[in-house]
Amino acid sequence: MNEEKRNPSPDSEGEFHTYTIVADGDGVRADLYLSRVCDLSRSRIQALMEEGCVTCERCGKVTKKTVLCEGDIVEIFIKSPTPVSAKPEDIPLDIVYEDDDLLVINKPEGMVVHPAPGAPTGTLVNALLYYLGENLSGIGGELRPGIVHRIDKDTSGLLVVAKNDFTHLALSKQLETHRIRREYHALVLGGFREEHGTVDAPIGRHPVDRKKMAVIRDGSGMAREAVTHYEVLEHLGQFTYLKLNLETGRTHQIRVHMASLGHPLVGDTTYGGGNTPLERRLGASATGQALHARRLTFTHPRTGEEMNFECPFPPSFTKLLEALRREYTK
Repeated sequence: MNEEKRNPSPDSEGEFHTYTIVADGDGVRADLYLSRVCDLSRSRIQALMEEGCVTCERCGKVTKKTVLCEGDIVEIFIKSPTPVSAKPEDIPLDIVYEDDDLLVINKPEGMVVHPAPGAPTGTLVNALLYYLGENLSGIGGELRPGIVHRIDKDTSGLLVVAKNDFTHLALSKQLETHRIRREYHALVLGGFREEHGTVDAPIGRHPVDRKKMAVIRDGSGMAREAVTHYEVLEHLGQFTYLKLNLETGRTHQIRVHMASLGHPLVGDTTYGGGNTPLERRLGASATGQALHARRLTFTHPRTGEEMNFECPFPPSFTKLLEALRREYTK
């Protein structure tokens, strides 16, 4: 693919990238091919397509299903990062590791990763803006500077933050190609007959309750591939202690996949695992789902070194696990 750049029109804020498709792009889906040859992740290319920022002289607006032909001229408009409007807040951060390119955070349960309706303050982004100022990647846009991946509000544990665009793009590519390994630990309802397994089930927005996600197999194209691997660590009566590894990273993926098996996470009121007798006895139901991002492994974009991190469980998870062991391990 041959690439040319041109400046935007005076009323635009961003940069145009013009590509001429060569032979190896003939007959290939646009999102797959462009992500392969551009310095952008596939998810980023798809987002630009949804915004109408990818066009082709031959076929007009390009979608992720557009098939390219040799000689096609494709133009991508990449908007300039929007200035961050989230305000810095002096919120303590549990920093596991930091260098000039990135930092690894142990996010506490109860903290939202980025500002959103209903949670404009007190987020990880607010804390990062105070701690790092402008030393964050702008690729995440106005409200997600430096955020390569996220974990739910009531999920605790490790995530990596990019300080610059080079690092952000490289880590996003690793995430897309499954080279970032994320190990979670969870407590779920019910017992497993098998000691390990894989859930390969597409996830999309729930067709009725738009605040929830769901496994969707209707072929409508409204769901995205989602794969979760799990291993039983302990059988604890009517509960199971699991280790889980994400192959993909969809919203609520572990919570939805476990609920689809009939094993919702303890404390997960959204997907059917909350208000168990154990929680009521311990007074622990308000802590949210028993899910912790325990280990994180990736390749450092600058040095090529494999980076491995592990963090301890939060007190609520430890309390639940110890209570189950006392009750069911005799």
